[in-house]
Amino acid sequence: MISITNLSYYLGSRALYENASLHIKPNQKIGLIGLNGTGKSTLLRIINGEYQADGGTISKAGDVTIGFLNQDLLSYQTDDSILSVAMQAFERQNKLQQQIDELLHEMETNYRDELVDKLGKVQEEFDALDGYTVQARAEEIMEGLGFSTEDLQKPLRTFSGGWRMRVMLAKLLLQKPSLLMLDEPTNHLDLPSIQWVEKYIQTYEGAVMVVSHDREFLDNVIDVTVEVSGTKLNYYGGNYSFYLEEKALRNEIQKGAYENQQAKIRQTERFIERFKAKATKAKQAQSRVKQLARMELVDAVIDETARVNFKFQFSTQPGRHILHLEDITKHYGPKRILTHADVRLERGDKVALIGANGRGKSTLLRIISGSEPLNDGRRQLGHNVSFSFYAQHQLESLNVDDTLLEELKHANPTKTEGELRGVLGCFLFSNDEVFKKIKVLSGGEKSRVALAKVLLSQANFLLLDEPTNHLDMQSVNILIQALEQYEGTYVVVSHDRYFVSQIANKIWYIEDEQIKEYPGTYDEYEWWMEERKDGKVAETPKSQPAPVVASQPQSSNGKADNGRPSEEDRKEWQKMLRKLNQQAEAAETKIAQLEERKKRLEDELADPATYGDGKLMQAKNDEYHRVKTEIGQIQDEWEAAMMEAEEWEKKLA
Repeated sequence: MISITNLSYYLGSRALYENASLHIKPNQKIGLIGLNGTGKSTLLRIINGEYQADGGTISKAGDVTIGFLNQDLLSYQTDDSILSVAMQAFERQNKLQQQIDELLHEMETNYRDELVDKLGKVQEEFDALDGYTVQARAEEIMEGLGFSTEDLQKPLRTFSGGWRMRVMLAKLLLQKPSLLMLDEPTNHLDLPSIQWVEKYIQTYEGAVMVVSHDREFLDNVIDVTVEVSGTKLNYYGGNYSFYLEEKALRNEIQKGAYENQQAKIRQTERFIERFKAKATKAKQAQSRVKQLARMELVDAVIDETARVNFKFQFSTQPGRHILHLEDITKHYGPKRILTHADVRLERGDKVALIGANGRGKSTLLRIISGSEPLNDGRRQLGHNVSFSFYAQHQLESLNVDDTLLEELKHANPTKTEGELRGVLGCFLFSNDEVFKKIKVLSGGEKSRVALAKVLLSQANFLLLDEPTNHLDMQSVNILIQALEQYEGTYVVVSHDRYFVSQIANKIWYIEDEQIKEYPGTYDEYEWWMEERKDGKVAETPKSQPAPVVASQPQSSNGKADNGRPSEEDRKEWQKMLRKLNQQAEAAETKIAQLEERKKRLEDELADPATYGDGKLMQAKNDEYHRVKTEIGQIQDEWEAAMMEAEEWEKKLA
């Protein structure tokens, strides 16, 4: 269908492609992958004819049609309804419909036989092109992409960029080109829409080439993986999971071949050096020189799997209870998001907030952060909770005139330049790149800087809104590793199923204007949802723990006193309050001592003299974990005492 042979393309002196080849066959579903900046989107534009190659040929069959979904379409605006824009895909059917309308209008006042004949021919062609079903098909695809029936008549101009992109995707799908090229289609889709597009592509009759960083999406839709690496297009005959296995095998074979060849080169060079000056061996030595010159060198294997080796710490340990949203209500005019909803967050919870767009996920994150006012209810943060909030709009808050090092220094002034360089290295910025200005970074690079700032902030509670947008797979993997090492609590909004499956131990979703919780991983949640659809499990998952209610102050006769307390009661309550405050103070003193001991142990564990002695290292490590456990237990006791003391104080007030 399309044949790319010996393609070369240069950006200045830098080669994006050099003698790269690829054949696209009918009905193939191809995933185009590679690190950011390797030229994936450029290849799509070369195939589409927007860019001219510097060398090589691209041959297309005469009947090939191409549909290209790219980020430039976000800027398209019109006052036409989104249904009308999508139906622009039916160019011939639209012209025939216009002719039919004009003929019928003319026949109202001028009924002639030739008009009847012409109308019959036009209607016959219109029927052959399934013209009477095109609107229904357009509505089906639009609603599959998340639009409501009421939305279809609204002007395109009134929708955000992400929703406009969905309209353009619908238009392309309706055109049914023989090659459908999609550049990061899932960036602007929610989870139900992603799943709908997956099913559509699986049964699509043409070929598909998709650039995506969504591993789950690629696994579900592609049957061929093409990796852009080292100016070449490397072909793998399977989906993304197959590619990972096959690449590991190829790398192992290549590594062995490289090491064998290097050993042979060293041996040959030693022979040349030893015998080049001897008359009897000079001819053989010269032959070996020519042999080396003709040798086709095997490339060394480049390890592209970045690993995080940085301990993300926070200075203050929070209490057991991180957050309580109590009986909250949020609405925008007639649109209700939450009604008398209640949810709790405990220390160590790793929550993924998932669901369709428009349900209120980002609104809920803003409510948790305190930046979104409530119509009713109460938001209560726990003791010593400090949070940091990451959202896409916050990329604009980066100081564009700062270098990367300066920007991270603002986030945590206590870190040395070496430590900050280590963090930037974890996020794929190395050597002199740390002196780049923020203004020259791409969207994905800015996202990595903003995420590094969040993790450096020493917050013990993170709120992350779509953190994987604009990140390539390597960067997503880095973020997963960082969150796995993070010992605090977080709530993450994401439509990336692989990412969610790796980082969450609880799932939140908004349903019936309530915040529902599934107490398990994303894979378990998906299984439960499928079983729920089939009626095989309960409609609601395991309930959340009952709210902790502080003990009700009692009067001297053992009963709650709802009236004015007696003096005897007040003295008893004050005595209880003093006792609780003393318990809390003792716990605080003990925690401070243990924190000091923990800090000393951390220093000792970092001492080469310690980790050079296996037995000593094990003993120190065991003691360190005992101290950490004891700190957690005493913090729970301290918080329980403080909560009960607060209730007595309210009673005495």
